[in-house]
Amino acid sequence: MSETDGKQFLQQSFLGQQRVLEAQLAHAAASITHAGKRGEVTEKHFLNILRAYLPRRYAADSAIVIDSRGQTSDQIDVVIYDPQYTPALLDQEDQKYVTAEAVYAVLEVKPAVDADHLKYAANKAESVRRLRRTSIPIPHAGGEYPAKPLFAITAGLVAARAAWADRLGEAFRRNLANWTGNYKLDCVLALDDRSYDTFNKDGSEVTSPPDNSLVFFLFRLLQRLQSLGTVPAIDWGAYAAQLAT
Repeated sequence: MSETDGKQFLQQSFLGQQRVLEAQLAHAAASITHAGKRGEVTEKHFLNILRAYLPRRYAADSAIVIDSRGQTSDQIDVVIYDPQYTPALLDQEDQKYVTAEAVYAVLEVKPAVDADHLKYAANKAESVRRLRRTSIPIPHAGGEYPAKPLFAITAGLVAARAAWADRLGEAFRRNLANWTGNYKLDCVLALDDRSYDTFNKDGSEVTSPPDNSLVFFLFRLLQRLQSLGTVPAIDWGAYAAQLAT
């Protein structure tokens, strides 16, 4: 097979996967009348795709994030976290609490990218980023590694469509610019248009081609996660202190 044929094969294969997700979301929108249930089904479809691409060192779930002071975030549609060194807490009846130290990224899954949903996702991101994260030295045979500096938690919004006439164009960028600091959204995906992120080291904007926005978004997200390395070593003593009488 030539390089051109191989490239076309990959493009068509990934595009087919995107069309399947688009059809699933469209079916949910058309057939489920309860908004809350429709939202749950939409989250499930996106989580299934995300889990198929994430290496096993990462987990992805709907969860609440908790810190060593007992403070919690809002309910988050998608939390990407480390399951190996910092397992989920109180995991029962599909309700998970993930420690703040374990979190790599948080995403909200909504029907559309619009001003209201950008605001909603920004507030969700802030509810996670404001939490306290511990980081302690890591012992090894020759001594100990210093405590790892905390990285910025990635936040974003995923939706089936973009609501503006120019899709993820100037109107989108004007609205996105309203959210900075702990409210900043690093990535946005509109399946019917393209993906957007600021994952480059210099913070420059990157957008996907109109086709294959889903897989482009996922590959860019994987690159971002890879660049973060491992999560900090959690101070379990700080959590235990909350249980002391």
